[in-house]
Amino acid sequence: MKISSLIIILIMMLSVQQSQQSNIRIFMVGDSTMADKSYTPGNPEKGWGQIFPLYLKHGVDVFNHAVNGRSTKNFREEGRWGVVMSELKPGDYVIIQFGHNDQKIDDPNRYASPEDYKQNLIRYVEEASAKGAIPVLATPLSRRSFDEQGNLKDTHLSYTEKVKEVAVLKQVTLLDLNARSRTLIMDWGEEKSKELFMHLTPGQYDRFPEGIVDNTHFSPTGAFRICDLVVEEMKLKLPELAKFFKN
Repeated sequence: MKISSLIIILIMMLSVQQSQQSNIRIFMVGDSTMADKSYTPGNPEKGWGQIFPLYLKHGVDVFNHAVNGRSTKNFREEGRWGVVMSELKPGDYVIIQFGHNDQKIDDPNRYASPEDYKQNLIRYVEEASAKGAIPVLATPLSRRSFDEQGNLKDTHLSYTEKVKEVAVLKQVTLLDLNARSRTLIMDWGEEKSKELFMHLTPGQYDRFPEGIVDNTHFSPTGAFRICDLVVEEMKLKLPELAKFFKN
């Protein structure tokens, strides 16, 4: 009787282990718009990657390696990509979203010219593919920047196009988050779209006693709304993952 019970327990443990090993795994590499933010009281800033696991059913593991201030250049140079590569297994998904910091021409530690940015993305894609993983490219999210006529400016210019070029060249999935976020901001309009970003009035949060105007980083409202768009794009472009999202 004891032997039978032991066998049953071992079978159950093996079943759980096999189930865990078969989980879908999604790795995320990118900048502050994707990154997990501190849960310190009084910090309303959120990245969409921080919200993303809430949209998923059990059976999907998310590893968000995105960090504030990172570009295709310094994410690799700091060894962060090496950490991801050491963990990747065949069949894993890797969402790659950079661009905001690659544009920082006054910061040699982060800056990558549009052509260097393209070559850096190619290298990320090729190395992930060599591990048997599935690289997914995402265009950079739009900043909230309107001109005097009330038109939303394209602040990423050729960087967005370079992502698209790499997706075509390497035949990998493209999530056009730039286009979707631009549409969202324009639909909300110049005034209401402030709610998507870190626009805080003095005294609203102790952490920002004088308030803040930040047209790059997301409020909780913005992070959830952007994540809505990411999930819509993933269901469209990666239909094999659609069943793993909550209704």
